[in-house]
Amino acid sequence: MSDRYVLISSDSHAGLPAAGYREYVESRYHEAFDAAQAEAEAMREAAENDGHRKFLREWNAEIGQHGGMKGAWDPDVRTKEMDHDGIAAEVIFPDADAAGVGGVAKTPFTAGLGSTGSDDAELTMAGAWAHNRWMSEFCRNSPERRAGVAIVPVHDPGAAVTMIEWAAGHGLRGGIMIPTAWGTLPSYNDPVYDPVWAAAAATGLPVHTHSGVGPTFFCIDPATTEIYTVEAYWWAARPLWALVLGGVFERHPQLKYVLAENGAWWAPDIISRMDSKWDGDHATRKFGPAAFRSGLTMRPSEYVDRNCWYAASVMFDTEVGRRHAIGVDNLMWGSDYPHPEGSWPNSRSWLAKRFGRVPADEVRRILGLTAAQVYGIDVDALAPHVERVGPSVEEIHGKADS
Repeated sequence: MSDRYVLISSDSHAGLPAAGYREYVESRYHEAFDAAQAEAEAMREAAENDGHRKFLREWNAEIGQHGGMKGAWDPDVRTKEMDHDGIAAEVIFPDADAAGVGGVAKTPFTAGLGSTGSDDAELTMAGAWAHNRWMSEFCRNSPERRAGVAIVPVHDPGAAVTMIEWAAGHGLRGGIMIPTAWGTLPSYNDPVYDPVWAAAAATGLPVHTHSGVGPTFFCIDPATTEIYTVEAYWWAARPLWALVLGGVFERHPQLKYVLAENGAWWAPDIISRMDSKWDGDHATRKFGPAAFRSGLTMRPSEYVDRNCWYAASVMFDTEVGRRHAIGVDNLMWGSDYPHPEGSWPNSRSWLAKRFGRVPADEVRRILGLTAAQVYGIDVDALAPHVERVGPSVEEIHGKADS
């Protein structure tokens, strides 16, 4: 085995500057696109404050030597930054500039990370198609290193199946991303979505939900930002127990589900609680013995172990310390490129700090080998990149005491 780690980011982002998406949106939606972009720019300006402007100056100074935000849409700049951070391959989500840090647009018509089942169905689908068309083109550059994720709204399950099959045929092997919050739609335990899960399982594309969504009143009121940051994990984690307890993995045993950029520190406690209900703990007696086993032939933790993974992004000491309780084979690292809360452009030092004292065989799985299995990434095809830029065992573990 090479003395270098196969580093695969299970959570990275890409997207175009605001005007760039227009050519990927069907012409009949151009007027709506222009109006939405004008509204988004007005909201961005209204949200400006001294603290944010100070942050922007500092952030732009830090990434200026790395081409700024150009790597969000320029594959040549992006490849250079992947090499800089030692990353051999990446799974690519939308919304490279979700926090307004570099002039890159959010996906048209709120189809990206902020999408919910309450959004306009037609416009959300139009925005998703626009991004997916562009992402398919973007991933043609160094396809062995790029696994693009298709946005798939689920307002219309039949239309979602069509989009899943299109994604599978157009190189978006990173899987699909459905809205994290179902809003006014049925929750994800509802059998109405079974055609969606069946199509994802048949194509081998992992289904993702990604953190970012919260209650609307929290997202628009700056006074509640601190509350949102504490509760955000819960909203992003909610689909996990809807899918597990709703019997989705019982009905679709080949389905892969990945919960992205939401940490994993919370997972052991939630899963233990689900298991205790399935086992029939004291608090469940009044509901009857079958209440928590309907449609489930295994304990909830067994479905999680078999079907679920955490793209825990720039995981902190809590995840690393709890990795065995979480599941070493269910945990995947990501750089969150190019978000400022991610590890870029300092991923190498982040990795040494977090994983310096973790056994190398576990580090290999968390940093890349598990992601290669989940996403069907050819490790042999990555070998030249790994040997050229991958962090060495000594680089990660030799700095454990620094």
